[in-house]
Amino acid sequence: MNKPIRRIAFLAMLMFALLLANGTYLTVVRQDSLDANPYNRRVRDEEFAQDRGPILVGSTAIASTKPSDDRFRYQRVYSDGPLYAPITGFFSYDHGSSNLESSYNSELAGTDGALFVRRLIDTVTNKAPQGATVQTTIDAAAQEAAAKALGNQKGAVAALDPTTGAVLAMVTSPSYDPNKIASHDVTAADKAYDTYINASGSPMSNRAAREIYPPGSTFKLVTAAAALADGRTPDTMIDSPSRLRLPGTTTYLPNENNCGGTRITLTRALDVSCNTAFANLGLSLGQDKLRAQAKAFGFDARHLDDVGGAASQFPDDLNPSQLALSSIGQFDVAASPLQMAMVSAAIANDGKLMDPYLVSTVRGPDLSVIDRHTPTELSQPMTEQNARALQQMMVSVVQQGTGGNGAISGVEVGGKTGTAQSDPNRKPFAWYTSFARSGDKSVAVAVVVEDADIPRQDIAGGRVAAPIARATMQAVLG
Repeated sequence: MNKPIRRIAFLAMLMFALLLANGTYLTVVRQDSLDANPYNRRVRDEEFAQDRGPILVGSTAIASTKPSDDRFRYQRVYSDGPLYAPITGFFSYDHGSSNLESSYNSELAGTDGALFVRRLIDTVTNKAPQGATVQTTIDAAAQEAAAKALGNQKGAVAALDPTTGAVLAMVTSPSYDPNKIASHDVTAADKAYDTYINASGSPMSNRAAREIYPPGSTFKLVTAAAALADGRTPDTMIDSPSRLRLPGTTTYLPNENNCGGTRITLTRALDVSCNTAFANLGLSLGQDKLRAQAKAFGFDARHLDDVGGAASQFPDDLNPSQLALSSIGQFDVAASPLQMAMVSAAIANDGKLMDPYLVSTVRGPDLSVIDRHTPTELSQPMTEQNARALQQMMVSVVQQGTGGNGAISGVEVGGKTGTAQSDPNRKPFAWYTSFARSGDKSVAVAVVVEDADIPRQDIAGGRVAAPIARATMQAVLG
């Protein structure tokens, strides 16, 4: 009789031990992943009952919470929602969160480990817990100027501080209103989300950091940098025929405008954005040197994980005709506006590329600093001497070439236009990337306008995108 009882007792003890082990495993190992699971309604209910911390631009909250009289205690509110949606993202009951609302969720919700003592004090004093404050690097004037200049055109603007990597503006059009997705009317929020996600203009796409496009002639800056690194100078003469037969094909690459002769200097080639000159330059450099230069500028790596930044691409295993096209930013070369702003920023910063960042500090409810970003050098894609040479070449593009619409009176501005064709059946992308500096202030900008209603020629980027870059730079420089 005792033997069966002992067996049952042993089995019960084993089951209790397994239960305790599973509880310990869930608490210690899986708690974070379970808390982050979007289907965990208990966590979501708890988060919506908390005073979530604000996201700031300067001293202004672009995302904040206010008391709510419904089943949730607090409502998330976005001032200028569409303007800052690519940065804040949304905080939704059914659809989770995105962008900074997602990447800084634990800090904003007040559940981050760095806030443990604060939570303990709140519990003891019976005070409602508060989330941390996330301070962005965005310049409100630049953000507003870029959005106004871009208007209703489909496209994006990215602006950086070349000396630190701080993101000064990130605008995308069309955009969406995160307030509608954050609504406590879950049915209305779901309908708004479905409308946005299925809209033909893709308003929820962050075109500045998460979308990549053929950069067209703006990529000639990378080719020029590789040429300078290989021993060329701004005065090096380059073959620039009126058209160039692509190696191994019967296809000819034309120039969209008069290059000024069949042999021109590298500076002149950049001024007039001469396709055949840069294709010949790329062929003489070879794909390895061109690819290495692109990677040094940040291609083939992701940047701004806070908002899900996508990696720009330079293709592998190119044949000669593909290399010629890649040298002018066509074939399978693809870049985000952020990436092309990084190229201009590195050139403007005497060849030093700083890692772009969007959040400068995170502060607790008592304003104590939880985390502070330190500007970090990402790479040195150019020597100081070559960078300064390319700076002057870009200034020449603005003063004497296709980039004149980016000029600012009394300010040193360097730029590069571009027009890129991704599909013969669609309108081209108009590009402009530039830098400007005045006194102790500097800025680098890249603009892309999709489906530009213009002729396909390199100067088109100057017509459409350059004024947008100019407005953004003026706002930063003041």
